[in-house]
Amino acid sequence: MRRRIVLGLGWLLAVPAVLTLNGGSVWAQGPYHVTETWKVGGDGGWDDLAVDPASKELYLTRGTHVMVVDTSSGKVAADITGLKRTHAVVFDSAGKLGYISDGGANEVVVFDRKTNAVTGRVAAGTNPDGLLFEPVTQTVWAFNGGSKNATVIDANTQQVVATVALPGKPEVAVADGKGSIFVNIEDTSQLVHLDAKSRKGVAAWALAPCEGPSGLGLDRKHGRLFSACDGKVMAVSDAKAGKVITTVAIGNGPDGAGFDEKSGTAFSSNGEGTLTVIRQDSADSYSVMQTLTTKAGARTMTLDPDTGKVYLVTADFGPRPAATAENPRPRPSIVPGSFVVIVVSK
Repeated sequence: MRRRIVLGLGWLLAVPAVLTLNGGSVWAQGPYHVTETWKVGGDGGWDDLAVDPASKELYLTRGTHVMVVDTSSGKVAADITGLKRTHAVVFDSAGKLGYISDGGANEVVVFDRKTNAVTGRVAAGTNPDGLLFEPVTQTVWAFNGGSKNATVIDANTQQVVATVALPGKPEVAVADGKGSIFVNIEDTSQLVHLDAKSRKGVAAWALAPCEGPSGLGLDRKHGRLFSACDGKVMAVSDAKAGKVITTVAIGNGPDGAGFDEKSGTAFSSNGEGTLTVIRQDSADSYSVMQTLTTKAGARTMTLDPDTGKVYLVTADFGPRPAATAENPRPRPSIVPGSFVVIVVSK
């Protein structure tokens, strides 16, 4: 996903105990807490993470490999290696196969969820990043940031069945379970509606005042989409009409988002080291319930809809190297072995 290991920017700041948002005070205290921190370690940066709905194992993309963590113990259970630059992981609805977007190889990697062994590789577009399994059509959609399109793969045959053009660089996508797909377009600040059955675009909607959307959540019951954007803003959109209904103030440097349908709660994971927890007061009204301190750099997240737990990842950072002509904005170093999973629960 977008700039997920580019760390040490302005949002790596101390987080105050109380923030003022939307004209009111939002206390850090609230129903959500950091309940566990697992020191996973391992080499490489990181990108997206996902919970297998069947096994409840947590899959963490780590550059050239994908780490599999047992969520009952917080221990590494497996490691999928031989990859180049991983971004995301999704799972089929049959409980058998998983898929990894390998942007460095321009491929989608197929693996067996019981053994975590790679069983196939499917050529995608340039730099497949966001990844989605669409249950109605049993297809896998790889959203290619470099070629600005989506590669559609038949999950039964593991064959490419379509390439869908997009108006810009795609980020995170969600499916409504009825055949519609929605994807954030980062560089044009749009939200695109795709039809999975026809494999065509339906509409492209402006997200203004939201700019640079990355993380995306979906409330299927009310048809609401939650786009985490630059400038400390989340846009809430109508999934049918496409219009932005309202915006909510979030933390700085967001990259992940989600919506818990059981509790009616939206989340934004922010690189400054906070998790913004947003209450759904009604389908068109939202307020910040809590700003929870997590850890600097924890800007990617996944939500387990069964337990309501939110998982985030980050590490400790060392000094930033001196800027050079070839690298005018160097990333700070990652302290070896410091990579952690942060578990947030009620």
